[in-house]
Amino acid sequence: MEDHVHCFIGLKPVVSVSELMKTVKGKSSKYINDHKLTPGRFEWQEGYGVFSYSQKNVDTVYKYIQHQEEHHKVQTFREEYLELLKEFRVEFDEQYIFQDLI
Repeated sequence: MEDHVHCFIGLKPVVSVSELMKTVKGKSSKYINDHKLTPGRFEWQEGYGVFSYSQKNVDTVYKYIQHQEEHHKVQTFREEYLELLKEFRVEFDEQYIFQDLI
């Protein structure tokens, strides 16, 4: 999708989410910019969202990611993200929610 990425990762407990995201964002930005895959300089927005799922939900999440293009024809990234925050009972301040692309 042009405004977000879903990464479905199995993570060992010795790896912190913040270190993983720092690496993912840093290496992907470098790759995109080195290969000039965008008209201008590519940068990620600040922050990220992380949600944990049990082993029994792996197939459901995997299928969702495979078909997210169809899903996002009826629900925006922002709507989806706010729904996930509510579903996972994450308290949040609206000022820190990702901004829509212009």
